[in-house]
Amino acid sequence: MQKTEVKVWGIHAGALGEIDSKFLSKTTPCIAIGWSEVGDLGKIPADREKFKERLVKGYPETKKGAIPTSAGMLYRIVHEMQIGDIVIYPSKIDKLIHIGRVTGAYEYNPNIDKNYPNLRPVEWLKHIPRTKFSQGALYEIGSALSLFQVKNYADEFIAALSGEVISGQAEEDVTVAKVAEEIEQGTRDFIAKRLVQELKGHPFEHFVAHVLNILGYRTRVSPEGADGGIDIIAHKDELGLEPPIIKVQVKSNDSDITPDKVQALYGNVAAGEYGLFVAINGFSKKAREFAKSKPNLRIIDGDELIDILLQHYEQLDSKYKAIIPLKNVYIPVQVDNEE
Repeated sequence: MQKTEVKVWGIHAGALGEIDSKFLSKTTPCIAIGWSEVGDLGKIPADREKFKERLVKGYPETKKGAIPTSAGMLYRIVHEMQIGDIVIYPSKIDKLIHIGRVTGAYEYNPNIDKNYPNLRPVEWLKHIPRTKFSQGALYEIGSALSLFQVKNYADEFIAALSGEVISGQAEEDVTVAKVAEEIEQGTRDFIAKRLVQELKGHPFEHFVAHVLNILGYRTRVSPEGADGGIDIIAHKDELGLEPPIIKVQVKSNDSDITPDKVQALYGNVAAGEYGLFVAINGFSKKAREFAKSKPNLRIIDGDELIDILLQHYEQLDSKYKAIIPLKNVYIPVQVDNEE
């Protein structure tokens, strides 16, 4: 199959498919994106920085990190999308993949939908069930963005226009494994960011103590401030008198823990006690080597902490579930077929 030079775009009709009927209108078929407070995009100079400025003016509450992405979508629908480009619209309403072609220049038309006034006329060419596409293609057009360029699986959608629908059987195992891996990694990245952003400092100590509670330990968290190098005391018995006693040091900074910090914790561990160092990021090679040399010292990095969190997520207190909101989903996995 020869690669096409035409660009392929993915589009969503709102979080709940609220403008699905406008996209698939019999009289004025189109694709559209929102940001109505920005106004007519055609009046903004063809400069990405100008688009950012206009976005912030219309939506001053926009978070700094989201400005380039949102302004980029506005810029693309005006200046990067071209007549003749292919559009992929996965409908949440009829569950079909609608494939069309851009037929006109950018239009600002709040009369069609005041919340989605930035549009491009399209001609819908094919309406194909999702089951006809590979899992990788479906995953790519499931982007969280409203408007995005389809790159990895563009040729699969182009082929579908000429009837060469790929069922995904030949490469499905590889694709499924990749999709599952990306979903899992995305979830882990989300958890790590939430821990760093919402539980930095003393709150992270209470979070770790809560995780230890779930694992069957009773805990005492040191008051905020000088703690002598011990953030948490963990034990199995109610009074905290019976061994093993675990002294825990917790760090929520985003740099690797150096060996001197691990050694400092171990210096506070008496005979018959155990030391536990929990770091949201990780440990340097020498810090890991030191911990490995001590049978009563254990270190847990961010990856292992996330493993524990995922394993016991349902037991988390509701306040932590609110900070790290997750829900159970089923994802495809690769199965080895033995002959």
